[in-house]
Amino acid sequence: QVQLVESGGGLVQPGGSLRLSCAASGRISRFNTMGWYRQAPGKERELVATDSNFGGTVYAGSVKGRFTISRDNGKNTVYLQMNSLKPEDTAVYYCNLNGAWGQGTLVTVSS
Repeated sequence: QVQLVESGGGLVQPGGSLRLSCAASGRISRFNTMGWYRQAPGKERELVATDSNFGGTVYAGSVKGRFTISRDNGKNTVYLQMNSLKPEDTAVYYCNLNGAWGQGTLVTVSS
């Protein structure tokens, strides 16, 4: 089994930045995809960004150019640097590793 622990959410003003972290532990496949999804109130969960250590990086169009996903394989950790945040980025952000989910971390963008 895989355990995922997210951190770094919080309240930020529009235009601000946040960095999310997700630390993975347990039985982690050598070839894996780590990523971030988000779910806003009343909406379905959607992809934000993913990074595969065998296949590259994918970003949602709405975050491309503002968010950057990165990973530290030695620490089994994936990060999401979020810049130029907008109110519509408000959501619970979930980490995913090969289908396993973290508990989520809330990001609120508001003045």
